[in-house]
Amino acid sequence: MTETIQHTVIIGGSSGIGLATARKLLGPGMKVTITGRNQDKLNTAWKSLGGAAEKSAFDASKPDEVRQFFDSLGPFDHLVLAASGGKGLGPFETLDLADIGSGVDEKVRPQLSCLQAALPTLNKSGSVTFISAVSAQVAMPGVAGIGAINGMLLTVVPILAVELKPLRVNVVAPGVIDTPWWDFLADEQRQVVFADYAGKTPVGRIGRAEDVASAIAFLVSNGFMTGQVLTCDGGLRFAA
Repeated sequence: MTETIQHTVIIGGSSGIGLATARKLLGPGMKVTITGRNQDKLNTAWKSLGGAAEKSAFDASKPDEVRQFFDSLGPFDHLVLAASGGKGLGPFETLDLADIGSGVDEKVRPQLSCLQAALPTLNKSGSVTFISAVSAQVAMPGVAGIGAINGMLLTVVPILAVELKPLRVNVVAPGVIDTPWWDFLADEQRQVVFADYAGKTPVGRIGRAEDVASAIAFLVSNGFMTGQVLTCDGGLRFAA
């Protein structure tokens, strides 16, 4: 009997959670394509996967490049939307509200644009997994802006799960995860922040990209999950 091969496309698969998800999913029965806008970074990620994945460099914030990619891709089964952004952090009193719009352009619009362009060729018995963040679920000072950005994805998922049925649509909301997202901090400062969050988190540590990749893999593989927010934060939202 010929084994059925499924195909997952990971937007933002060149580092962090996206790359860890590619590593988690790759194997017998699953073909993976990773994308990113930086060709060199994408090539490095591809090499770290042993050349076992497909790769394509384009900018997910540019609709023409998005459409060109999906038009040339052909039919596939699962879409993981790991495009990210870091705008909107900081106390609300001094927050530049233009950063919220920039954050939408960096993260929300690319994820929605990729899904829209993918619909003609995405298997209706397959799945879509958005990546949001726990900042949309915690009452924590300094996250009003970035929480508003990530909250858009939490809001739209159940709506799309009904509108696009039987295509399954879910979202993962990671907590504090040790990924290159935090590279805006100097190494010493980053370690202080991580230690602080680890102390607040019931599991006693911050997350790893592999933790979130496991949550994504669950949503990809479980045919009875749709319209759900799967929070992977080590319990931080309860402590916060």
